[in-house]
This record gives sequence, structure tokens and C-alpha cells, in this order.
Amino acid sequence: MANVRVGFIGCGGIANGKHFPGMAQQEGVDMCAFCDLILERAEKAAKEYGTPDAKVYTDYHELLADPTIDAVHVLTPNVAHCEITVAALEAGKHVLCEKPMAATPADAKKMLEARDRTGKMLTIGYQYRHFPENQVAKKVVDSGVLGDVYYAEATYLRRRGVPTWGVFTDKAKQGGGPLIDIGTHALDLTLFLMNNYDVDYVCGTSFEKLGHTLDAKHQGQVNYRGEFDTWNNETYDVEDSAVGFIKMKNGATIVLRAAWAINMAEDYAANGEAYTMLAGTEGGLDTKEGRVRLNHVVAEYPTISWVGNKVSGFIPGFSQGPAPKSKEAEIWVKALKGEGELFVTADQAYVVTRILDAIYESNRTGKPVYFD
Repeated sequence: MANVRVGFIGCGGIANGKHFPGMAQQEGVDMCAFCDLILERAEKAAKEYGTPDAKVYTDYHELLADPTIDAVHVLTPNVAHCEITVAALEAGKHVLCEKPMAATPADAKKMLEARDRTGKMLTIGYQYRHFPENQVAKKVVDSGVLGDVYYAEATYLRRRGVPTWGVFTDKAKQGGGPLIDIGTHALDLTLFLMNNYDVDYVCGTSFEKLGHTLDAKHQGQVNYRGEFDTWNNETYDVEDSAVGFIKMKNGATIVLRAAWAINMAEDYAANGEAYTMLAGTEGGLDTKEGRVRLNHVVAEYPTISWVGNKVSGFIPGFSQGPAPKSKEAEIWVKALKGEGELFVTADQAYVVTRILDAIYESNRTGKPVYFD
């Protein structure tokens, strides 16, 4: 079988941190095209990861015009996901689009329609599903140990963790702040574990408190490299925290919390980033400490059990030491070769986008948002 030929649109942080090293680990893949508005970024990526004849572009239309490319990764700011993904699908390419699926449900729906119209594959980059503790949690839930799961908490909190690179704090390019950036991971993970996408209504609140007011002296932020970092509160254009209440049609309830900056002792560095808590009729679990903590009854005694081992660093470019294998890239390449199925479906990601947008809408109107 000929190698799968893959192009990349967007050569910024997530491309270099996850997609490039993850795809480079896979056999039978030619990383043959790189596009970025900044030519030097595309040239650097091609030199480090590309085939000897890899091409570079600043216009994604030119990349999509290459009939030899089988698939593309869309790794741009959120508001561009829809336009580029639809164009790629229409050009006959399979697409892996970085999370969130789109900045709005209307855009996400256009992507679904393009997928259905073209018959090409579309998946979204929700890599937290692949983390070892979350795979263990899925097995525990599916085994029935928890019984009927009726309450969940989806959490991704950073006490001070505003991304200061790229366009994260620019609402016009991203569509929102921590809710759409990191809350989306916690929500996707929780829905996936519950296997419940049937939403009744959503209400929520977002806060613009600290991002605008904390000057450099009081931000007190250390980035993921361990270096002191600050943001410009005068150009900060999104929320700094948000909370959502999601009622499912079967009565189950999810509380979603997301923050880049909030005055709470909890912090992503201590809690392993995105985590979830599930409560069922027979027991509960959480992944707060980077592995599964199960609370259940054993021999009539309430018991806490640890399931699996604590393992960290499962995004290749963001890991310390040897780069771990990218499960997301592995599953994607197998699907492209016709050897497996997609693990994250665009239909599931569409529900995530609808919920996030409903929280923003509920904040604007002060009313719950009901789903069909």
C-alpha cells in the first residue's frame, strides 16, 4: 500500500506540540505539505518533519489543489476551522480538525454537511480521550460498576494559566476564552465517558474579572516551561472563567467549570489538567489526580480503590523525556488506510460545540437554552 500523504494547514504551537511529532511517529505516512500565513513557520516545519520534496505554502487553497494529498490537518485559530475544513472536504481530502470543532454551532453544522456531501472522513482533535487514566475510566464505566451515572463534573481550572502566545485572548479569532479552549476538553471527555449526548437544556455564566484587571505584577503566572509569563490585560478580549449547567434528557446533570485565571487553590499543575467526576447509583469515580479513583462498596463497606497507574505526558511535543506514542495519530492513520474506525466523531464534537455556545448565549440572555 502506498504511503498516506498528509498536509498541514497551520504550523503554530499545537502543530509543533502535538500533530507534527505525533504523525512523524507513524509508519506509512508522508508529511508532504505545510501551510502557514508566516512562510518561515511552514519552511521550518517542512525542514524538520517533511519529506525531501515537501512543499510549503502561505495560501491553503494552493495546498488543497494538490490532487496527491489524501488528508489534511486543520490547525488554525478556531474561527477559521469551518471555512478551511469545508474547502478541504470539497477538495477531496479527509480532515482532522483541531478542537473545538468550530467557533459556532452554525459553522460546525456546515462541516457536518460537507462531510456528508463529500463522503470524506472528518474527526476532531480531542486527545484527552486517549490518556491512560481516561481509557481506564471508560472501561470502568462500561463495565457497569458505577450503575446509572446521573451526575458529573467536568473541570479544567488554571489558577493562573492564560496562554500568552498565538491569538488565544482575541475573541474575534478564537470565539471565546477558557471555555472554548480548555473547557471543551473536559466536556468532551465527560460526555464520552457517560456516552450521553442527548441534551435537554443548558444554562451558564462566564466571567470577565481578572483577565482585564491583573497587571503584570499581580498575574503571578508560570508557564508550562517553568518560566514566568504575563499577558496584556489591555488587549485581553475574552472571559477568564466560566461555569455551565447541562441537563440531559434522561435527567443526568453535568456541571462544567473552566478557567485560565481564577482565585482558587486548585490548579492544573496539581490536578493533571482536564479531569472528570462521575456519580452513579452503584459507585463513583474521578480522575483528578491523573488516575482513576473509584469509590464503591466492598463487602458492605464504603471503599476507595485506585484503578490503573498514574502516567503523564501523553502529548508527544509537550512531554518531558522520550516522546510517548500519539494514540490520536495512530488511530487517524489506521482510519486513513482503511484499517480502523474514527475514535472521535464529528457528530459528537458538534454536540460539544452546541453546549459551549449555549453557555455563552445563556450568559448573554440570562436564560436557559433548550435543545431540540
